[in-house]
Amino acid sequence: MTLKPYLPIAVLIGSFLAGGLTLSVPGPAMAQSVRTLPDFTDLVEQVGPSVVNIRTLEKAAARGAQNGAPDEEMQEFFRRFFGVPMPSPNAPRQQRPNRPQQPEEEQPRGVGSGFILSSDGFVMTNAHVVEGADQVIVTLPDKREFKARIVGADKRTDVAVVKIEATGLPAVKVGDVSRLKVGEWVMAIGSPFGLDNTVTAGIVSAKQRDTGDYLPFIQTDVAINPGNSGGPLINMRGEVVGINSQIYSRSGGFMGISFAIPIDEAVRVSDQLRATGRVQRGRLGVQIDQVSKEVAESLGLAKAQGALVRGVEQGSPAEKAGLEAGDIILRFDGKVIEKSADLPRIVGSTKPGTRSTLQIWRRGGTRDVSITVGEVEAEKPVKKAVAPTEKPASSLSFKVLGLTVSDLNEAQKKELKLQGGVRVEAVAEVAARAGIQEGDVILALANAETPSVQAFEGLVAKLDRSKPVSLLIRRGEWAQYTVIRPQR
Repeated sequence: MTLKPYLPIAVLIGSFLAGGLTLSVPGPAMAQSVRTLPDFTDLVEQVGPSVVNIRTLEKAAARGAQNGAPDEEMQEFFRRFFGVPMPSPNAPRQQRPNRPQQPEEEQPRGVGSGFILSSDGFVMTNAHVVEGADQVIVTLPDKREFKARIVGADKRTDVAVVKIEATGLPAVKVGDVSRLKVGEWVMAIGSPFGLDNTVTAGIVSAKQRDTGDYLPFIQTDVAINPGNSGGPLINMRGEVVGINSQIYSRSGGFMGISFAIPIDEAVRVSDQLRATGRVQRGRLGVQIDQVSKEVAESLGLAKAQGALVRGVEQGSPAEKAGLEAGDIILRFDGKVIEKSADLPRIVGSTKPGTRSTLQIWRRGGTRDVSITVGEVEAEKPVKKAVAPTEKPASSLSFKVLGLTVSDLNEAQKKELKLQGGVRVEAVAEVAARAGIQEGDVILALANAETPSVQAFEGLVAKLDRSKPVSLLIRRGEWAQYTVIRPQR
């Protein structure tokens, strides 16, 4: 037996210092197994001139800390992961009695990062970097400073665009996020803790990470800290593939998990901000939830997919289209809804006023529903359910389901805007384990409507006690499915 010697450590160190360590496996396939550690120097030279530092100022009267409480800026630091608050060194520590009110002055508020979108001075950053700022100052890598105008900011995606009066600026190249692969090397440039032009690197840890309503984030292990926010995430071709936006942290500092907004999503938002100063998004007016495996099986769906409609807003496009609580939306204009988070993203990117088609699952079968997409507006507070004002006429117990139910009285029907249903008066055993509560209204059992206790009783009599059964329940203004395993 012949032992092959290890590569001498001096050669390993020499190769690393020469600009990149190359490891190879001896044998015929050596040419196919070469791996080289990346060199980021060319990328820094290529993209670095396009990355800017962003300082924000706010108008505030000079004041001191009260009762030893932390400054508002320090509270802001703990409230956000990004944007380093900077307490003013000129603010007096105490306010003398009877002293006239100090005039407002611009005080440092925070610092973040950004990058040049176009040579004529449009700069992209995060919305939370410029939120609440009375003045935005952009500093280029060559130390030139410009007062910037906020073109527009979108809180839902955390994307903002500012404009400086300059020309001939080095704009970034926008990459193709669909080509980005998990495990691929990426690099970030920004101003962590106010340290300009700081370069960090790592790999893509995951794609399509769900952390928000409208954006599937890129997860990386690139070191990101307060002040990096709004800076670019760059691939090995020198293209921007994301905006560094969030971190997962228990301390306020980097812990190995960071998130970036995909650049294709950000560019779509920035195009609207530059055109109109705001972002239009489509809406249906539904409250949705995930479809669990148990619910899918009990309803006869081939797999757990789609968005479960828990509630329909009054006067919304969904109500006008005839959508009901308990419907499962499977497709939107032919696009498959794999999980509930897909629906607001697809609908949100649809222009308000568009006539679209939904494929829904209702009572054991699919049907198409035509709907005119509305526009996202300010969120409305959810109304609390009103306690019944009339005592139920009679109730009936079903031990097999652990339920005691009664017919809805007229006041309850009017309050809930229902034609029928049975109200849960008591729960025990299997019903309690399924999460059913007193006061819930059962709208359907095993895909069949339950307009009355009599109808409910007939459906219970036909149940196959060896199989789980689905119930569509209404709680307050929202509806959801639950699954019960009947007692034998």
